[in-house]
Amino acid sequence: MLTKDQIAQRIAKEVKTGQYINLGIGIPTLVANFIPSKIDVVLQSENGLLGIGPFPNEDKVDPDLINAGKQTITMTKGSALFNSADSFAMIRGGHVHLTILGAMEVSENGDIANWKIPGKMVKGMGGAMDLVASAENIIVAMQHCSKEGQSKLLPECSLPITGIRCVKKIVSDLAVLEIAPEGGFILLERAPGVSVEEIKAKTAGKLIIKGEVPEMVFE
Repeated sequence: MLTKDQIAQRIAKEVKTGQYINLGIGIPTLVANFIPSKIDVVLQSENGLLGIGPFPNEDKVDPDLINAGKQTITMTKGSALFNSADSFAMIRGGHVHLTILGAMEVSENGDIANWKIPGKMVKGMGGAMDLVASAENIIVAMQHCSKEGQSKLLPECSLPITGIRCVKKIVSDLAVLEIAPEGGFILLERAPGVSVEEIKAKTAGKLIIKGEVPEMVFE
């Protein structure tokens, strides 16, 4: 199975020059560390930043520079700081090309649940509902199963929904999957050493397999 860093590294391959990208809390923030220098993108955070760089080394930490997850960050040349109202105007105005989010559950129709577990304390929805309603492309970074071993890729989400039919692709610790237009998880790649049979067994929603499924390649 993939580590969190490897999930982020695989997602970084989906990034394209010229994109404005929002990185959600958790695994998605790690993507900033793996975007190749030859790819020119602008990372956005809903607390009011454009131009986020990789996480800082200890000697470069500035406690005044944090992302929406309250992690210390670096800023790239030409970065900008502004209030959260302007940040959400960017998001709601459709100016974010790609959003990378974590999820508690994803349905085979592309619904996402990632903000609330009834009966448990959570930080709140943050900007997730705005992001999934506004971004051109949504990629989810997640664990394929819960700590109890239950699949998180489902026919229907059981938790409160964040957005409907919005997820385009999922990178889990087991596989890369794409949401089919008619519904279902198309298996595109599998983690090194993980079999198609294991992915089948751990995917509760409809799994679509088209021919030979290659292993992910990490450089």
